[in-house]
Amino acid sequence: QPGSSFKPIVYSTALDNGYTPSTIVLDAPFELEQQGQDTWRPENYSKKFYGPQTLRFGLEQSRNVMTVRLANDVGMPIIAEYAKRFGIYDDMPPLLSMALGAGETTLMRMTGAYAMIANGGRKVTPSLIDRIQDRYGHTIFRHDERECRGCEADKWDNQPEPSLVDRRPVVLDPMTAYQITSMMEGVVQRGTGTALKELGKPIAGKTGTTNDEKDAWFIGFTPEMVVGVYLGYDRPKPMGKGSTGGLISAPVVRDFMKVAIADRPAIPFRVPAGIKLVRIDRKSGQRTGAGDGNAILEA
Repeated sequence: QPGSSFKPIVYSTALDNGYTPSTIVLDAPFELEQQGQDTWRPENYSKKFYGPQTLRFGLEQSRNVMTVRLANDVGMPIIAEYAKRFGIYDDMPPLLSMALGAGETTLMRMTGAYAMIANGGRKVTPSLIDRIQDRYGHTIFRHDERECRGCEADKWDNQPEPSLVDRRPVVLDPMTAYQITSMMEGVVQRGTGTALKELGKPIAGKTGTTNDEKDAWFIGFTPEMVVGVYLGYDRPKPMGKGSTGGLISAPVVRDFMKVAIADRPAIPFRVPAGIKLVRIDRKSGQRTGAGDGNAILEA
């Protein structure tokens, strides 16, 4: 079960359909009557409620009840449609518990979904083989299907640079992809993924922990690399109190990234055209001035 690592899909769906990262949602007790079953009362990991909070805060601190309330408002059928677009589930039942990652999927599918967010919302198809060449060096199979215009030239004759034609379908609006990326940068800076803060480079990600700490996830990305880690037993059983994605999975990603991006420049995430960065008080979600200690630039 992906647990909270599924939440960015819920928040992306909301952002794509009229919400902003500073929209306020109530973090308060939520109950759902179920036929023939007990009333469902989702809880936050801390067993507390935090009142009205921004979407950004809800994702950074991985608030379950806020996420359920948001999913209830947006509607599970549309979230199921986005989950299918992202390749996480082929046919997700539109049940509210699915917003908290109650359905099973694979690490490859989850990491592929995050790659689409990192890729500005364009579809990414995970593959194990990138290219096959014959003994003469001719490419006979290439996973990258983008057309390269001008790549076949024999020599340079003052012609323009080759250009890549990207016809991969757009899964998520590029502006939404940037907003959710910015919120997941907050997860690393202030939220449940602070284990990666010490890398000192732009990095976004999300933790995931399921009931009784049976599954622990962290999926993180820079503008050029996505890394997903899942920890759990083959036959799910509790890993012990406090074995959260932030505590046990995030450090694995951190240690890997430390080596993988050691000699890479600190490239910030690209802000797409049309995004405005506005100074917002991250507690209240209202516009604020430069002197506010809680101010952040919100997309």
